[in-house]
Amino acid sequence: MPTWLEIVLRTLLAVVVLFVMTKLLGKRQISQLSFFEYITGITIGSLAAYISLDLDANWFLGLVSISVWVACSLIIEFLQLKSKKMRDFIDGKGTVLIRDGKILEDNLKKERLTLDELMEQLRKKSAFKVADVEFAIMEASGDINVLLARKHQPLTPSHLGIKVAPEKEPQTVIIDGNIMNEALATIGFSRGWLQTELDKLAVTVENVFLGQVDSYGQLFVDLYDDKIKVPLPQEKASLFATIKKCEGDLMLFGLTTKNKDAKEMYEQCSKQMEEIIAQLKPVLKR
Repeated sequence: MPTWLEIVLRTLLAVVVLFVMTKLLGKRQISQLSFFEYITGITIGSLAAYISLDLDANWFLGLVSISVWVACSLIIEFLQLKSKKMRDFIDGKGTVLIRDGKILEDNLKKERLTLDELMEQLRKKSAFKVADVEFAIMEASGDINVLLARKHQPLTPSHLGIKVAPEKEPQTVIIDGNIMNEALATIGFSRGWLQTELDKLAVTVENVFLGQVDSYGQLFVDLYDDKIKVPLPQEKASLFATIKKCEGDLMLFGLTTKNKDAKEMYEQCSKQMEEIIAQLKPVLKR
Protein backbone atom coordinates (compact mmCIF):
# COMPACT_ATOMS: atom_id res chain seq x y z
CA MET A 1 0.00 0.00 0.00
CA PRO A 2 1.38 3.46 -0.89
CA THR A 3 2.50 5.55 2.09
CA TRP A 4 0.16 8.45 1.28
CA LEU A 5 -2.86 6.13 1.14
CA GLU A 6 -1.92 4.52 4.45
CA ILE A 7 -1.71 7.98 6.07
CA VAL A 8 -5.11 8.92 4.63
CA LEU A 9 -6.70 5.77 6.02
CA ARG A 10 -5.06 6.21 9.42
CA THR A 11 -6.20 9.83 9.58
CA LEU A 12 -9.78 8.86 8.76
CA LEU A 13 -9.58 6.17 11.45
CA ALA A 14 -8.25 8.71 13.96
CA VAL A 15 -11.13 11.08 13.14
CA VAL A 16 -13.69 8.34 13.73
CA VAL A 17 -12.02 7.25 16.98
CA LEU A 18 -11.81 10.84 18.28
CA PHE A 19 -15.47 11.44 17.43
CA VAL A 20 -16.60 8.29 19.24
CA MET A 21 -14.41 8.97 22.27
CA THR A 22 -15.57 12.59 22.49
CA LYS A 23 -19.18 11.46 22.41
CA LEU A 24 -18.40 9.07 25.26
CA LEU A 25 -16.78 11.82 27.32
CA GLY A 26 -19.81 14.07 26.87
CA LYS A 27 -20.32 17.77 26.14
CA ARG A 28 -18.38 18.91 29.19
CA GLN A 29 -15.15 17.85 27.50
CA ILE A 30 -15.70 20.54 24.84
CA SER A 31 -17.09 23.28 27.10
CA GLN A 32 -15.82 23.65 30.66
CA LEU A 33 -12.55 21.82 31.13
CA SER A 34 -11.07 20.85 34.46
CA PHE A 35 -7.29 20.51 34.81
CA PHE A 36 -7.41 16.79 34.11
CA GLU A 37 -9.79 17.19 31.18
CA TYR A 38 -7.49 19.83 29.70
CA ILE A 39 -4.55 17.42 29.91
CA THR A 40 -6.68 14.61 28.51
CA GLY A 41 -7.71 16.67 25.50
CA ILE A 42 -4.10 17.56 24.65
CA THR A 43 -2.90 13.98 25.11
CA ILE A 44 -5.66 12.43 23.02
CA GLY A 45 -4.96 14.93 20.25
CA SER A 46 -1.25 14.00 20.31
CA LEU A 47 -2.07 10.29 20.20
CA ALA A 48 -4.41 10.85 17.27
CA ALA A 49 -1.59 12.59 15.40
CA TYR A 50 0.68 9.63 16.20
CA ILE A 51 -1.86 7.19 14.77
CA SER A 52 -2.14 9.27 11.59
CA LEU A 53 1.52 9.89 10.81
CA ASP A 54 3.69 7.30 12.57
CA LEU A 55 4.64 4.70 9.99
CA ASP A 56 5.69 2.18 12.63
CA ALA A 57 4.11 -1.24 12.53
CA ASN A 58 2.88 -0.72 16.11
CA TRP A 59 0.74 2.32 15.33
CA PHE A 60 -2.35 0.49 16.62
CA LEU A 61 -0.91 0.84 20.14
CA GLY A 62 -2.00 4.48 19.90
CA LEU A 63 -5.61 3.25 19.86
CA VAL A 64 -4.94 1.29 23.04
CA SER A 65 -3.47 4.39 24.69
CA ILE A 66 -6.44 6.54 23.67
CA SER A 67 -8.82 3.93 25.07
CA VAL A 68 -6.94 3.94 28.40
CA TRP A 69 -7.07 7.75 28.63
CA VAL A 70 -10.80 7.80 27.88
CA ALA A 71 -11.44 5.04 30.42
CA CYS A 72 -9.51 7.01 33.06
CA SER A 73 -11.53 10.13 32.23
CA LEU A 74 -14.83 8.26 32.56
CA ILE A 75 -13.77 6.77 35.91
CA ILE A 76 -12.72 10.19 37.23
CA GLU A 77 -16.00 11.76 36.06
CA PHE A 78 -17.90 8.98 37.83
CA LEU A 79 -15.96 9.65 41.05
CA GLN A 80 -16.65 13.37 40.71
CA LEU A 81 -20.38 12.69 40.44
CA LYS A 82 -20.32 10.51 43.54
CA SER A 83 -17.97 12.46 45.81
CA LYS A 84 -17.70 16.19 46.52
CA LYS A 85 -14.20 15.67 47.92
CA MET A 86 -13.12 14.24 44.56
CA ARG A 87 -14.71 17.19 42.76
CA ASP A 88 -12.88 19.65 44.98
CA PHE A 89 -9.60 17.77 44.61
CA ILE A 90 -9.73 17.43 40.82
CA ASP A 91 -11.61 20.56 39.73
CA GLY A 92 -10.65 22.79 42.62
CA LYS A 93 -12.86 25.29 44.45
CA GLY A 94 -14.07 28.74 43.57
CA THR A 95 -12.05 31.68 44.88
CA VAL A 96 -13.75 34.82 46.17
CA LEU A 97 -12.13 37.88 44.58
CA ILE A 98 -14.44 40.67 45.78
CA ARG A 99 -16.61 40.79 48.88
CA ASP A 100 -18.76 43.77 49.88
CA GLY A 101 -17.08 45.95 47.27
CA LYS A 102 -13.57 45.17 48.55
CA ILE A 103 -10.94 43.37 46.47
CA LEU A 104 -9.29 40.45 48.29
CA GLU A 105 -5.69 40.97 47.20
CA ASP A 106 -4.41 37.71 48.69
CA ASN A 107 -6.92 35.67 46.69
CA LEU A 108 -6.05 37.69 43.59
CA LYS A 109 -2.39 36.72 44.01
CA LYS A 110 -3.34 33.12 44.72
CA GLU A 111 -5.06 32.90 41.32
CA ARG A 112 -2.20 34.81 39.63
CA LEU A 113 -4.69 37.37 38.38
CA THR A 114 -3.62 40.97 37.79
CA LEU A 115 -5.83 43.93 38.61
CA ASP A 116 -6.12 44.78 34.91
CA GLU A 117 -7.36 41.27 34.13
CA LEU A 118 -9.88 41.46 36.96
CA MET A 119 -11.22 44.81 35.72
CA GLU A 120 -11.49 43.41 32.21
CA GLN A 121 -13.59 40.49 33.46
CA LEU A 122 -15.77 42.83 35.52
CA ARG A 123 -16.44 45.03 32.49
CA LYS A 124 -17.59 41.94 30.58
CA LYS A 125 -20.21 41.55 33.32
CA SER A 126 -21.29 45.21 32.96
CA ALA A 127 -19.57 46.16 36.22
CA PHE A 128 -17.31 49.18 35.64
CA LYS A 129 -16.83 50.13 39.31
CA VAL A 130 -15.54 47.75 41.95
CA ALA A 131 -17.67 49.55 44.53
CA ASP A 132 -20.78 48.46 42.61
CA VAL A 133 -19.87 44.77 43.06
CA GLU A 134 -21.28 43.00 46.10
CA PHE A 135 -19.59 39.69 45.40
CA ALA A 136 -17.30 38.25 42.71
CA ILE A 137 -15.95 34.72 42.53
CA MET A 138 -13.62 32.91 40.18
CA GLU A 139 -15.15 29.52 39.47
CA ALA A 140 -13.15 26.33 39.10
CA SER A 141 -13.59 26.66 35.33
CA GLY A 142 -11.80 30.04 35.37
CA ASP A 143 -14.95 32.11 34.75
CA ILE A 144 -15.60 35.10 37.00
CA ASN A 145 -19.20 35.56 38.12
CA VAL A 146 -20.37 38.84 39.57
CA LEU A 147 -23.23 39.83 41.87
CA LEU A 148 -23.95 43.55 41.72
CA ALA A 149 -25.06 45.41 44.82
CA ARG A 150 -28.85 45.50 45.04
CA LYS A 151 -29.08 49.23 44.30
CA HIS A 152 -27.12 48.70 41.08
CA GLN A 153 -29.06 45.68 39.82
CA PRO A 154 -31.37 46.14 36.81
CA LEU A 155 -34.99 46.85 37.72
CA THR A 156 -37.32 43.89 37.08
CA PRO A 157 -41.11 43.47 37.34
CA SER A 158 -40.65 41.49 40.57
CA HIS A 159 -39.00 44.53 42.21
CA LEU A 160 -42.15 46.53 41.41
CA GLY A 161 -44.49 43.78 42.54
CA ILE A 162 -45.83 43.30 39.01
CA LYS A 163 -46.94 39.89 37.89
CA VAL A 164 -46.08 39.05 34.30
CA ALA A 165 -47.32 36.26 32.10
CA PRO A 166 -45.06 33.22 31.70
CA GLU A 167 -42.78 33.30 28.70
CA LYS A 168 -42.13 30.25 26.56
CA GLU A 169 -39.35 29.79 24.06
CA PRO A 170 -40.09 31.12 20.55
CA GLN A 171 -40.46 28.58 17.80
CA THR A 172 -38.56 29.01 14.54
CA VAL A 173 -41.13 28.22 11.85
CA ILE A 174 -39.23 29.44 8.76
CA ILE A 175 -35.56 28.92 7.94
CA ASP A 176 -34.04 29.92 4.59
CA GLY A 177 -37.50 30.15 3.01
CA ASN A 178 -38.52 26.67 4.17
CA ILE A 179 -41.41 26.04 6.57
CA MET A 180 -40.57 24.00 9.68
CA ASN A 181 -43.63 21.77 10.09
CA GLU A 182 -42.47 20.29 13.40
CA ALA A 183 -42.12 23.74 15.00
CA LEU A 184 -45.57 24.72 13.75
CA ALA A 185 -47.07 21.57 15.21
CA THR A 186 -45.37 22.27 18.55
CA ILE A 187 -47.29 25.54 18.98
CA GLY A 188 -50.48 24.11 17.47
CA PHE A 189 -50.56 26.17 14.27
CA SER A 190 -51.00 25.07 10.66
CA ARG A 191 -49.36 26.05 7.41
CA GLY A 192 -52.60 27.83 6.51
CA TRP A 193 -52.32 30.05 9.60
CA LEU A 194 -48.71 30.82 8.74
CA GLN A 195 -49.63 31.77 5.19
CA THR A 196 -52.36 34.08 6.49
CA GLU A 197 -49.90 35.83 8.78
CA LEU A 198 -47.42 36.22 5.93
CA ASP A 199 -50.16 37.71 3.76
CA LYS A 200 -50.84 40.30 6.47
CA LEU A 201 -47.17 41.32 6.28
CA ALA A 202 -47.26 41.24 2.46
CA VAL A 203 -44.29 38.86 2.19
CA THR A 204 -43.81 35.39 0.71
CA VAL A 205 -42.19 32.38 2.33
CA GLU A 206 -39.38 32.38 -0.23
CA ASN A 207 -38.30 35.89 0.83
CA VAL A 208 -38.11 35.05 4.55
CA PHE A 209 -34.66 34.25 5.92
CA LEU A 210 -35.94 33.58 9.44
CA GLY A 211 -39.44 33.45 10.91
CA GLN A 212 -40.27 33.01 14.60
CA VAL A 213 -43.51 32.77 16.54
CA ASP A 214 -43.48 33.86 20.18
CA SER A 215 -45.50 32.34 23.00
CA TYR A 216 -48.35 34.79 22.29
CA GLY A 217 -48.77 33.65 18.70
CA GLN A 218 -47.14 36.64 16.99
CA LEU A 219 -45.04 36.09 13.90
CA PHE A 220 -41.77 37.99 13.46
CA VAL A 221 -39.82 37.69 10.21
CA ASP A 222 -36.36 38.65 8.97
CA LEU A 223 -36.18 39.03 5.19
CA TYR A 224 -33.28 38.42 2.84
CA ASP A 225 -33.57 42.02 1.68
CA ASP A 226 -32.69 44.14 4.72
CA LYS A 227 -33.89 47.29 2.96
CA ILE A 228 -37.51 46.14 3.15
CA LYS A 229 -39.17 47.16 6.41
CA VAL A 230 -41.72 44.70 7.76
CA PRO A 231 -44.45 46.19 9.99
CA LEU A 232 -44.60 44.81 13.51
CA PRO A 233 -47.76 42.92 14.53
CA GLN A 234 -50.39 45.32 15.89
CA GLU A 235 -53.12 42.92 17.08
CA LYS A 236 -52.26 43.17 20.76
CA ALA A 237 -51.91 46.95 20.65
CA SER A 238 -55.29 47.26 18.94
CA LEU A 239 -56.91 44.93 21.47
CA PHE A 240 -55.45 46.89 24.38
CA ALA A 241 -56.69 50.17 22.91
CA THR A 242 -60.19 48.71 22.43
CA ILE A 243 -60.35 47.48 26.03
CA LYS A 244 -59.18 50.87 27.31
CA LYS A 245 -61.87 52.53 25.21
CA CYS A 246 -64.50 50.24 26.76
CA GLU A 247 -63.28 51.25 30.22
CA GLY A 248 -63.48 54.92 29.28
CA ASP A 249 -66.98 54.50 27.85
CA LEU A 250 -68.22 52.81 31.03
CA MET A 251 -66.79 55.61 33.17
CA LEU A 252 -68.41 58.20 30.89
CA PHE A 253 -71.80 56.48 31.03
CA GLY A 254 -71.57 56.36 34.82
CA LEU A 255 -70.84 60.07 35.02
CA THR A 256 -73.56 61.22 32.59
CA THR A 257 -76.50 59.02 33.61
CA LYS A 258 -78.97 60.34 36.18
CA ASN A 259 -80.31 56.89 37.02
CA LYS A 260 -78.86 55.83 40.38
CA ASP A 261 -79.04 52.08 39.65
CA ALA A 262 -77.50 52.54 36.21
CA LYS A 263 -74.72 54.71 37.70
CA GLU A 264 -73.83 52.00 40.23
CA MET A 265 -73.87 49.34 37.51
CA TYR A 266 -71.57 51.34 35.21
CA GLU A 267 -69.16 52.11 38.06
CA GLN A 268 -69.05 48.45 39.04
CA CYS A 269 -68.43 47.39 35.45
CA SER A 270 -65.73 50.04 35.11
CA LYS A 271 -63.91 48.69 38.19
CA GLN A 272 -64.14 45.14 36.83
CA MET A 273 -62.76 46.32 33.48
CA GLU A 274 -59.92 48.07 35.30
CA GLU A 275 -59.01 44.81 37.06
CA ILE A 276 -59.09 42.94 33.75
CA ILE A 277 -56.81 45.54 32.15
CA ALA A 278 -54.36 45.23 35.06
CA GLN A 279 -54.18 41.47 34.47
CA LEU A 280 -53.85 41.73 30.69
CA LYS A 281 -51.45 44.68 30.57
CA PRO A 282 -48.26 42.59 31.05
CA VAL A 283 -49.30 40.51 28.04
CA LEU A 284 -50.69 43.18 25.75
CA LYS A 285 -48.07 45.87 26.44
CA ARG A 286 -44.93 43.71 26.14
